[in-house]
Parts: sequence; C-alpha cells; structure tokens
Amino acid sequence: MKIDKKNINEYTFKSCFSNILNADKENSRLAARKVRKILYSSRDSRDRFSEIKDIINGAYNEYNKISDEWRQENFVSAISVIYFLHGRDSEPDFLFPWLLHLLQHKNGVIRYAAVRMMGHELGPLTVHIRCPDNNFRELAPEVAEVILFSLFIGLNDLLNLLWEPKYKRYKYVSSLPACPFKSVQMVLAEMQDCCGQKCMDNFGRLLSPLTFG
Repeated sequence: MKIDKKNINEYTFKSCFSNILNADKENSRLAARKVRKILYSSRDSRDRFSEIKDIINGAYNEYNKISDEWRQENFVSAISVIYFLHGRDSEPDFLFPWLLHLLQHKNGVIRYAAVRMMGHELGPLTVHIRCPDNNFRELAPEVAEVILFSLFIGLNDLLNLLWEPKYKRYKYVSSLPACPFKSVQMVLAEMQDCCGQKCMDNFGRLLSPLTFG
C-alpha cells in the first residue's frame, strides 16, 4: 500500500500510532512506515508536531502494554523516527531507563532503534563540551553533566550484565556479532565521540569508587 501524497493530510501521527498499536500485523507495519512519510512528505506536517510530544511522553506506558514482538518492533521503529522532536523542558532524561531496557531486547531492529534514539540525545547533551563558546544550549552544562554521567553508569552496568568471555576475541566494536552487548558498546562509542576522551576518563574515575568502594 502506498500513500497518495495528494491525500497525505488525511493521515496524522495519532492515527498511525493507533493503527500500530491496534491493527493487524500488515496494517500495523504499514502504519509504522507512514510515520516517516508524514514527517517528511507533508507540506504542513509542522502543524502536527503538537501530537509528537504526547505520543513520546506516553511511549513507555504504551510499549509495556504490547505483547507481540512484531508490534513492539513497529512501535519502537516509529517512535525512533519522531523522537528527535521531543521536548526537553522538564525531564530531559525521562526515557533513558526505557531506552536502556530496549538495548537488551533480542530483536535487533528494536535495539538499533534504541541506539539511534540515544544518539539523538547525545548531541544536545554534549554541546557544552564540543562547543564551549556556544550560548544557545537547551540544557545548563551542570544538568547535562549529571545526565551524561547517569547514562555512563547505566551503560557500564549493562556491559557488566551482558559480558560473555567470547567477546574477548573481538578487537573492534564493529566486528562483534549482532547482540545486546554490541548495541551497548555502539552507544558508548558514540558517547565517547561526542564527549571526548578526557570527559570519559573523568566519568571513569567518578565511577570507580561507586563500583569498588
């Protein structure tokens, strides 16, 4: 089924997510694909962005109601398309526990969607590190630092949980087999690229007393 661009305004994010959550397998899949087309094909799609905040704010609770893996995949994939548009006003890290949970999913599509969403967050969270003279920041540096360190702790906890001796034979993250451990490493690698080695070393020193003290 193809969306007629002339009739794109008949579709909304809300109606797509309703179909993702409630329609049969094929129509749920098609609805997930429509989300991207609405976002990038509709001339007045900006008028619909007001729906996005409500959808993302309710994502964790909606996901927890889904029992079918294929529907989970459709839902998370669709959320990842619009995730970069969510607001960061009151709780900029409110979905991190959910994303850390998704990194452990057996479904690779879901894990990769979580990796993408966490990547979207790392940009705004590290502006003060990458561009210290830039005053146009969404978050105060001290707030961003607390969130980044909390994420660093969560990712390292997952590595310890997911570690298997067989991973020792792989020198590069890219050569690891597709698995939750690799997904976590991918996020950590992107975090290092955004934060820089000095910042990551500081986080490591802060983490050591928490781990061994």
